[in-house]
Amino acid sequence: MAKTKAVAAAPLSALTTPGLRKNGKQWHAQKSAFRPKAGQTSYEKRTLERKAMAAMKAKEKEMKDEKEDERQRRIQVIKGKRAAKEEKERYEKMAEKMHRKRVERLKRREKRNKLLKS
Repeated sequence: MAKTKAVAAAPLSALTTPGLRKNGKQWHAQKSAFRPKAGQTSYEKRTLERKAMAAMKAKEKEMKDEKEDERQRRIQVIKGKRAAKEEKERYEKMAEKMHRKRVERLKRREKRNKLLKS
């Protein structure tokens, strides 16, 4: 009986600890068997992943576009304020040199020209 227990214990220990390498390079990591079909996924799973990725990309693009639109709107507001300020300063300089009514007449004329150009 003692022999069978010892024999049963021997293969168990052989399975848990691999022996020495035949080429003598024990410092290298042990390689596992090459199984080319091990990492494959089903077609349905791949299509679901692609749909999820496409939805995520669309959402990201939408968010980026919204952010860029907001940024462009803020830039446009700043440019508009700057243009109005420059125009006001220009009219003030003109008012120093000319009569008030003539400056108002020039303002109206320039606004008409702007509307015609646009």
